[in-house]
Parts: sequence; C-alpha cells; structure tokens
Amino acid sequence: MDPTTGSTVRIAGLVRQFRTGPERLTAVDDVSLEIAAGSVVALTGPSGSGKSTLLHLIGAIEQADRGTVTVDDVEVTALRRAALARYRQRVGFVFQRYHLLPALTVLDNVIAPVLPRRGRADHAARARELLDAVGLAGRERALPAELSGGQQQRVAIARALMGEPRLLLADEPTGNLDSTTGAQILDLLLDLRDRHGMTILLATHEPAIAARCDRLVRLGDGRIVEDVDLTDGEDPADTFDRASRLRL
Repeated sequence: MDPTTGSTVRIAGLVRQFRTGPERLTAVDDVSLEIAAGSVVALTGPSGSGKSTLLHLIGAIEQADRGTVTVDDVEVTALRRAALARYRQRVGFVFQRYHLLPALTVLDNVIAPVLPRRGRADHAARARELLDAVGLAGRERALPAELSGGQQQRVAIARALMGEPRLLLADEPTGNLDSTTGAQILDLLLDLRDRHGMTILLATHEPAIAARCDRLVRLGDGRIVEDVDLTDGEDPADTFDRASRLRL
C-alpha cells in the first residue's frame, strides 16, 4: 500500500475546556493545524500541555467545545453518535498502558475490536499476519501477563491495525518502555507506515523519539508554540536544545 493513502487531517480553531470546581480549564486553546497524508507528526510539550486531549479530539474520544476536525472529507466534529462510532472504527489507537484484556490470548486481544463486525474466523488470518509483522509470530496463545512491556505494546499496535486505519493516533506509546525498546517500537511504527500506508500522530515526551518523526508540533498551555519540519535539513539536536530552553 502506498504511504500516500494515509489520511489528511485539518484542525481549525479547536477548543476543549474542562470544568474544575467553579472554574473552567482550557486544555486545547484555539488550535489550528494541517497534517499531510502519510506523515508522522510528533506532538510534544510538558504534561498538561494538551497533547492527549488533542489526540482524543481527533479520534472523537472527546467532543470539542468549538472548532472543527476534518479527516479526509469527513468533518468529524459534525458527526452524530452512530456516524462517530463508524469513524472511530476507522482510526487506530495506541496508548501508553496498552489496555490489553488480561484474560484473552494475544490473538484474541488483536481480534477483539473487530469482532462486532464479523465472526472470529474471518479475522484470525489477518491477526496472525499482523502479529508476524510486529515480531510476535508464535506467541498467539500467550496471555498478556506472559509478555514483556515491549511485547505488550507490539500486541497493542497489531490490534490498532486490525481495521486497516489510514490514521493512527499514539499517545505516549514508548512512555513505559526503556530507551532501547522504545526505539524498536518507533522503528516498527515507521516501518508499518511505509508498508501499510497511514498518517501517524505520536504524543511523546522523548526528544530521541520525536526527532525521528517528519514534523514536531510542540504545545504549551493548550496552544501550539512551535511547529518544525524535521525533513528540511535542520539538525534535530538544535530543535530540542531550543525546545528545552523554552520549557524552562
């Protein structure tokens, strides 16, 4: 599959607020952003900067207070409940804590999200192909507790790809892993992007991970404070030196 089959994402004037007692906290504050199909974009910034909330809004896990999210030709923020559910089925999600079901085998964890659409037998072959792609062939019958953290994250990635998404949202996917395993997980995501074609938005605190993406978008207090194209020849080390100073 050609990488250009990934989704284009357009965000305009996006706002998300939460009520904390008598006050309202603005988690995403008038964010506008356009993400090219097939690109890998790192969302960076300190805890509380709005990275996770922005991913949740794009994935329709949360609802925006104002603004629009458009993925390809679908204005996600205008969809009603049934259409939102269909949209979510077309988006891949990878989270820091894996969210595997402990009583299910690796194979059944990968199949679980698509079971409502068709029977188990229809999906088992694809699940095995994906487990082979993420380096877990032969572990189909293992339970999550029998796997390392890196292996569990690989299962989570295979599960996210079951619906053949054009858009993959990854929220701190290497946050619970050591640096070597984290780098391997990013290698896997980049390879899967090249082979299967998708756009990836990756929230991360780790400069070494973000530096390997195509673009860095740094958030602060819910706003975009830096947007850097990492494919234009700029030294990633310079980018992160500057980002570190700005966070002080």
